[in-house]
Amino acid sequence: MYKLALDIKKSFEPENMIYLYSIGAFPMDFSDGLNWYLPTKRCVIFADNFNYPRSLKQFIKKNKFEIKFDFNTLNIIKNCAARERTWISKELIQAYKGLIEREFIHSVAVIKENEIIGGLYGLSIKGVFIGESMFNKIPQASKVALINLLFRLKDRKYKICDVQFMTPLLKQFGAVEISLEKYKDLLFESYKFDTKFV
Repeated sequence: MYKLALDIKKSFEPENMIYLYSIGAFPMDFSDGLNWYLPTKRCVIFADNFNYPRSLKQFIKKNKFEIKFDFNTLNIIKNCAARERTWISKELIQAYKGLIEREFIHSVAVIKENEIIGGLYGLSIKGVFIGESMFNKIPQASKVALINLLFRLKDRKYKICDVQFMTPLLKQFGAVEISLEKYKDLLFESYKFDTKFV
């Protein structure tokens, strides 16, 4: 894991954030404050080759959800931050507002009985979607958000969904680990495609 040597305050200006995300960096707080990092391995889901867990299919069949894209995105981010320990600081949320205005940050909301019960957000840069965080208020709601995101990315001809680190949950959806070198090659190829999230 590489920590980038940057002017932290300036790095969270919108144009600088977009550049840092575009080269594969992302912000995290590893006990020494919020910084930008490049991992030696990256976890991605290919938008044309993901899994749909059987248990999730059954869960969706048994429940009626409404899915909305880019619905109250700032609220989705704040829900993702509403946990005992979070790297999504108030300062970062403020910085995200500039990316929302520039239409780089997008979100998925899972709604049941007019209440947002789960969701996720991330950044869209050309053919890459960079997933940042998910939340759920009922079990599996974040998985519902993720599978709807993946179908959206496939439909819109994205190439990869960057999910940063491997987890058992992400592995269920077909996530794979690749080297930083391979990841940078994928970014280069994916930026040839001018995709639109909405």
